[in-house]
Amino acid sequence: MSNPLHIARQFSLRSVVEAIVQNGPISRASIAKQTGLSKQTISEVMRQLEDEGWVRETGRTSGHVGRTAVTYEVIPSAAYVGAVDLGGTKVRVAICDLACRVIAEMMEPTHHEGGETIISQIGRLMRAVAEQGGVPMNKLRIAVVGVPGAPQAKTGRVLLAPNIAGFDKMDVASALEKVLGCDVMLENDVNLAVLGESWLGVGQGLDNLAYIALGTGVGSGLMVNGQLVRGAGNAAGELGFLPFGADPFEPESLRAGAFERLTASYGIVARYRALAGLDSTVPAIFEMANARDANAVEVLDETARLLARGIGAIAAITNPDKVILGGSIGSRKELVARVIGVLPACFPYPVVVEASELGDHAALVGATAIGLSHLHNTLFGADAPESRISLPPANAVSMREALK
Repeated sequence: MSNPLHIARQFSLRSVVEAIVQNGPISRASIAKQTGLSKQTISEVMRQLEDEGWVRETGRTSGHVGRTAVTYEVIPSAAYVGAVDLGGTKVRVAICDLACRVIAEMMEPTHHEGGETIISQIGRLMRAVAEQGGVPMNKLRIAVVGVPGAPQAKTGRVLLAPNIAGFDKMDVASALEKVLGCDVMLENDVNLAVLGESWLGVGQGLDNLAYIALGTGVGSGLMVNGQLVRGAGNAAGELGFLPFGADPFEPESLRAGAFERLTASYGIVARYRALAGLDSTVPAIFEMANARDANAVEVLDETARLLARGIGAIAAITNPDKVILGGSIGSRKELVARVIGVLPACFPYPVVVEASELGDHAALVGATAIGLSHLHNTLFGADAPESRISLPPANAVSMREALK
C-alpha cells in the first residue's frame, strides 16, 4: 500500500473507532453519517476491527421506522490500561479496561527507600491487581505513571521530586517497562489530576483549569485552551517553587521550594509547633481547629492565606475558569472555605475555587485518560489532531461509580 493510501486508511480506522467509542453501541449507517466515510470503507474497517478482536456486535437498532441494523461496541477486555499515582506517602495502582471500568485497585504506603525499591513495589502491586481482577499481564498494553515532579522524556529521569529518593538519578521509565512488560508513560501527577477533573470531575466543559494539590508537597496542573501546559522541561506548574513563603534564597528552597516549605504539611506542623510548643499531625490540627483551638485556627488561617497567594499567582498568569483544590490537605472543606474567604483580599477579580470531586482518584482518572488516548494513537494508527484526547463521554463512563 502506498504511503498516501496507508495514511488515509489510518485516519479512516481512527475515525471509525472514535465514533464507536463516543457513541457505541452504534450502527454502520450512523458511523457513516458521523465520519463521512463510504459504506465500503466502513465495511472494510469494521471487518478488520472484528477480525482483530477490538469490536463486537451488540444487537440491533430498535424504535425506528424501517429495517433494523446491527450495532457495534468496543470490546472492553481487548486491552487494559495500568494507572499509577505515586506520591511521597502513598502509591495507588489500578487496572482499567477499554470501557473505563476499574477492574481492580490497590494502595499502600510508598516505600521510603525510593529508587529501584519503588520500581519493584509498583511492579508487585500491578501484578497483584491484575491477578485480583483476572487480567492476563500480556493484555496490559500501557501503564501511565503519575509522579510528583518533572519527568524527562529523553532520559526517563524525574526531577524536582524531593519526596521520592533516587528518581533524579535513574531511567525510571525504562526500569518500569522492564518490571511491567509494557509501554510506560510518565506524567506529572497533578497534570493527570487536572485531566481527570476535566473529564469526569468538577472541571467538565471548561478549557481553562488549574488544579492545585496540597498534601506532603504542593503542585499544580494547568490547562489552557483545552491543552495541558507542560513547559520546556515538563516543569510548568511546579507551584512549590514559587519564590515566596520561605526565603527562596535559602539552600533548602532549591530542594523543596520556598512556597512548599511553608504551605505543605511540613510547614503546617512547624507553624503549630512554634505557636503551641507541641508536636502534632496535620489531621489533629484540623480536628483542634474545628474544636476552636486558637493555635490550630491560626495555623489554618495562615495556610489559607498562603494558598490564596499561590492561587493569585496562577490566576494572574493563566486566568483559569476555575481553580480546583485537591490533595489530602487542599481538598478539606475547612481549608477551601478559608481560601474562598481570603482570596478577594489579595486578588482584584473573582476566581472560582472549588474542592476536587474525584479526591484521591483524580490522578488515576487522568492516567486512564492518557492511556486510552495513547492506545488509540498506537493501535489505530494516527494521532488525534492538536493532541486532542478522544474519550467516552462522561455520562457513559462507569469509572466514576467504580472509584466511589
